[in-house]
Amino acid sequence: MSCCLLEFGRVQELRQVREFLFPKHNSTGPEGDKAQAENELTWDDSDWGSWDNPEGKEDGAQAEEEEQHQSAPWLQDCVVSLSPCTDLLVIAREHKAAFLSAKWRTAESGQEEMTLTVTWSGTLSIEEGESINSVICIPLASQKRSSTGRPDWTCIVVGFSSGYVRFYTESGVLLLAQLLHEDPVLRLKCRTYEIPRHPGVTEQHEELSILYPAALVTIDGFSLFQSLRACRNQVARAAAAGSDVIQPPPLAYKKWGLQDMDTIADHSSIGITTLSVFDQMKNASILGGFHASVKGSPPAMSQYITVGGGPYTGFFYAIEGSSQPLLSHVALAVASKLTSALFSAASGWLGWKSKNEEESVQKQKPKVEPATALPVRFGLPDSRRHGESICLSPCNTMAGVTDDFGRVTLLDVARGIAIRMWKGYRDAQLGWVQVSEARGERDIATSPSMPRRHAQFLVIYAPRRGILEVWGTQHGPRVGAFTVGKHCRLLYGGHRLMGVNSVTSQGWQIHTQQVCLFDPVNGALRAITIPFHLALSDKKSERAKDMHLLRRLTTLLRSREVEPALLESEAQSVLLDIKHPAIKKQALESLLSNKNAPVSCLTSVTRALLASLKEQDPEAVDESLLQFCSSQLKLLQLYTDVQLLHTPDTSPTEPEHPSFSGIEEDLARVGPVLQRYTEMNSRPSVSFAQDSSGPLPVRTFLSLLEWVNGELRVIKQPDTDWTQLGSFLFWGCLSGQSPLQRVCATLQESGISPQQLLSLLLTVWLNKEKDVLKCPDAVSHLKTLLSTLSSIKGAVDESWDGQCVSPWWQQVRTACVQSESSAAALLAALVAHHVAKNAITKLAESKFQEGWECVSLELEQWVVCIKQLEDVLALQTLLCLPSPQGSTGSAVTRCSVKTLLESGRGGVADCVSKLIFRQGVSPDVLREILQQRRENEPTQQPLLLRGEGKIEELLECVCQRFPNSLSTDVLFAHCSWENVVQWNKDPEVGQYLEWSVEFLKMISNPHIQLGVSAMMWQTFIVKRFSAAAFLIEKVGKAPKDRLCRRDVGMGDAAVRSFLGSCVQLLQALMEVSSSSFLPSYPFFSRADSAVEEVPPPDVCVEEAWSAADGPVSIVELALDQRSVHYPLVQHHCVLATLLHAAMTFSLRLKPLSLFDSKGKNAFFRDLASIQLLPSGDMDPNLVAVRQEFLMNVLTGWVKVLGEAEENGVRSSGSEDTWPHVCMELSSLLQVNTDILRRHLVCELYNQGLDLRAEEVMMEVQDKDVLGSQLLVLTGQRLSFSLLHSQSQTKPNMELLARLPPTLCTWLKAMDPSELRCPSVPLSQSSRLISKVIEMLPENHAQYSLALHLLEAVDSLHQEP
Repeated sequence: MSCCLLEFGRVQELRQVREFLFPKHNSTGPEGDKAQAENELTWDDSDWGSWDNPEGKEDGAQAEEEEQHQSAPWLQDCVVSLSPCTDLLVIAREHKAAFLSAKWRTAESGQEEMTLTVTWSGTLSIEEGESINSVICIPLASQKRSSTGRPDWTCIVVGFSSGYVRFYTESGVLLLAQLLHEDPVLRLKCRTYEIPRHPGVTEQHEELSILYPAALVTIDGFSLFQSLRACRNQVARAAAAGSDVIQPPPLAYKKWGLQDMDTIADHSSIGITTLSVFDQMKNASILGGFHASVKGSPPAMSQYITVGGGPYTGFFYAIEGSSQPLLSHVALAVASKLTSALFSAASGWLGWKSKNEEESVQKQKPKVEPATALPVRFGLPDSRRHGESICLSPCNTMAGVTDDFGRVTLLDVARGIAIRMWKGYRDAQLGWVQVSEARGERDIATSPSMPRRHAQFLVIYAPRRGILEVWGTQHGPRVGAFTVGKHCRLLYGGHRLMGVNSVTSQGWQIHTQQVCLFDPVNGALRAITIPFHLALSDKKSERAKDMHLLRRLTTLLRSREVEPALLESEAQSVLLDIKHPAIKKQALESLLSNKNAPVSCLTSVTRALLASLKEQDPEAVDESLLQFCSSQLKLLQLYTDVQLLHTPDTSPTEPEHPSFSGIEEDLARVGPVLQRYTEMNSRPSVSFAQDSSGPLPVRTFLSLLEWVNGELRVIKQPDTDWTQLGSFLFWGCLSGQSPLQRVCATLQESGISPQQLLSLLLTVWLNKEKDVLKCPDAVSHLKTLLSTLSSIKGAVDESWDGQCVSPWWQQVRTACVQSESSAAALLAALVAHHVAKNAITKLAESKFQEGWECVSLELEQWVVCIKQLEDVLALQTLLCLPSPQGSTGSAVTRCSVKTLLESGRGGVADCVSKLIFRQGVSPDVLREILQQRRENEPTQQPLLLRGEGKIEELLECVCQRFPNSLSTDVLFAHCSWENVVQWNKDPEVGQYLEWSVEFLKMISNPHIQLGVSAMMWQTFIVKRFSAAAFLIEKVGKAPKDRLCRRDVGMGDAAVRSFLGSCVQLLQALMEVSSSSFLPSYPFFSRADSAVEEVPPPDVCVEEAWSAADGPVSIVELALDQRSVHYPLVQHHCVLATLLHAAMTFSLRLKPLSLFDSKGKNAFFRDLASIQLLPSGDMDPNLVAVRQEFLMNVLTGWVKVLGEAEENGVRSSGSEDTWPHVCMELSSLLQVNTDILRRHLVCELYNQGLDLRAEEVMMEVQDKDVLGSQLLVLTGQRLSFSLLHSQSQTKPNMELLARLPPTLCTWLKAMDPSELRCPSVPLSQSSRLISKVIEMLPENHAQYSLALHLLEAVDSLHQEP
């Protein structure tokens, strides 16, 4: 038990804080700034070399040293303050500051650890050119009844070079600001309430002291506390109301002008002191002479100590009542209700002005009250020494002072003298630690009114040497030293919570750090822990001697190679020599927790210690130590006995116990499922050396057991520890290597309750499932152990009659139900069921005549439990299927009866849907598997082979056990939802969303299909869909990949697939909300609702799982959804189709511009709401834009079709649907369908797809217009063959000469470049002109031209 430096927190984001306070453009860092400033104020010393390295170094070493200086000492140039509650850290420099707040997180080891992260950073300075000089964090106590005296929030007080003192919240909100003096603020210090340790100690008042170069301002703590609370409340109310006018509270302060000192660097406010009568008479005689008069009672004075120069240390005394407290001008304005003009002129506050007064307040400086002169009473003169800082002890009796000579001086505050000095501590940082003496129960019983002793320790951090020392005061030795970094900061506030008084501090034990060391290299915050006994100066103290013996034993136990005999003798002598009971117990605990000590050594040492305690006087022996030794000796004996029983040599052969009747039938019934489960879990896995089964260490055994009121109990620990203890006690019996009856008898005699023995047995059985399944006789041994434990007195209640639930067997069922080891749990339940049945049968035979069948509530509970465990085993076997290599999905899901019951009615379907997704089963394959199950047809060949089992066989087995929970619609609904959830996690994989929609379409019940699709749209789709629509509207065309990833969260290819799935989802939503009778359109059907024709289904589960209670399932949520508004769904489907076409064919489109204001406002609203949709005739201009876009879609489709036929690729059925989609869109968008058909015919002929064009041509209504359009296209083809073809033959030229002049001129005017496929066979052109002649009437103006064209084509076709 020596001094220790323990890390209690860590500061995160230090690099960001440094970059914020020291911008990157300043390449020289803080040291460079300082050096540059010094060079500007002095002469050029660049050629003088480095003071740190006068002899000079090599260039590489200098560069390395400069790099270290730039990276490490930046914190020394900052102002740092830590809250006493360690929940807030402030780091400031110049005009910037960063606030870091505490957050708790769970480390990898499982322990909670505190980190400080940046919660606010910014600029605090308001006046031009001002910088931060001092910062202090003051936690304010809560005023709530439930948390009186606890910290509520922390106020950050900042002193500036302009003289302003500003108060902020943890989030950087300015509460108030005060200009109390026009000189720079040098130091801020706070004194808070401390509980008086003695009745005669004067109770000190709280205050905040502000030091200026020649003045000292003290603000009363009570007034400051009330003002800060009121300001915080007013700021919150003003922020909530949106107002800036805040009425400030009054603030009382005193201002002293410190005289007779040349320079002041730091100060310390001691508080109110009262002189003794002798000191009063002595001071009066010195000041007034022989005839001085003395008052009857000594006056109360406030004492202040300053350090600096001339004198080195000054002592000031202000008699109470000599100066009236000043009210800030804001308070005067509030008290006298002055006008707002006077208020703004006289106010010393910033932030309390109304909007119309801002300019006048900024231009006019606040009035500053004059200071009351306070001369120095006396001091410690030293003309050459200059004090740098002073640190007051927590008891206000001593203070540590540092100076520029590298000395640390210890002052006696009451007498005003220096009592000790340390040398060699340049740039030292000081702090104090106050330690209270721990009081045992015997001390409290003997002297309850005796006050506790306190010790003061001075902590000195020497950055030049990188060492942290702890010294005992006043003349104590150095009790601790730690090697730390050279760039740390010692943080010591000297105060605690503000707002605590003698009433609210009752029972107040809030933990506050006194001294904290902050290491900027790794961001660690370390606290110093000092035991009280280090302050004891008596070298012959029994406690100090005991501590020396304890350290001696600890050193011996740490050594690795120690002979057991030497360890036993040394440990026994040390334990017998230690006098103090607490240290003796600590030494024995250290010995028992050592991993190298053998059991024999521990037993003999503990027995010797117990014998020595019994030989002493009973009244002088510590009762707790005696009980501890006795209990540990019993545990060691039990460990030795059990270990001997598990030795193979000492285990005699026992006759096998007869098996219970009926257990073989149950094992045969569950045998196939158990075999498949064993095969699925027999794959090799990674194991570690420390996890290998070995003998249980004795220290682990001792740590898991304890004696409580004469009963041996197992300490509740994680399952791994219970498994180790259970394996030590029972695994030898389960594996058949140890005598069952002797082990049970030994454990029964040990005093462990049967319930805890049962828990240990079930724990090792359930947690070592693989070993249990490998051991064929484990089930019979388990039956023997269960029957033996059940017969122990206290196991089964004697009053149990079988008609009520037994707590003993309920414990077995609870363990099996909660276990994720399905096979082991089922075997344990089967064995326990038969043991319980046998006990109930014997009980019934003793009460009733033979021939009566016993009906028991206990057996009914077992039947339900076994049915549930069999179902879970089949389900777990399916879930253990290995995932395909490279598949996406989580790890294998482990389930239990408890988890399934708590997961609600959809828990089973949710697990199976996750497995189906992980296996990559497509919707078609799953539908085929389920159809084969319904038809009960044997599978000709396996559809999917996954690992060592067939998914269809395992899935069929699970579906047979869960016919209701895994009905077709329920399973399809969960699969659809699981795929869309996975797609939402990875939107780049469009197949997930496509499969989700396919699963959705397979749902036969319209209510479920409607609800799932509506939830899917509202939860996952509509947000991304609206983002894609707005992006395309903004860009005006199909966006590039970068824009899609930025706005929609996926690439352009994924957006195309996503929009196609949106169309499919909305079409499915329309189909399910419309009847299958008389559909108007295949894609955009409008008919009566079909949901009303089918009654909603009942969501039911199997009888054994009727107790399932948990989250609402997907199907139940779907049934609760409201019906959608069909026209609104159709409206969105039209938009989705337009977006999908634009992305598919890379077309220019502003989709929202194709709709009027009503149509735009209806988009992206709830599909169940009634929206005002467009009706009546649309604007012709808008219709023209729609027509142009649909024609572009048809053109794009024809181009894609032509490229596919050129490459020999057969077009898919989905691509051939675009013409039908466009025709249906034209009807909904009020576009003339015949125009689109004519355009499609022309585009097909233009692409050379004459056969497809003839099919579409049959549906065209206006043949005359189409004939005119195709006549031009025929002319372009003939013009290309006669005039623009590279192979112009002589017959072609002769034919061109024989043509009529009108036809020849018309052909020359044609432009064949408009044709995408000009080289078409003449037979197709001849067929085309024939079609044109059929369409044109004889009186048509171009009819004769068409005849001439036919003759020309025929003549050209007949030429060889």
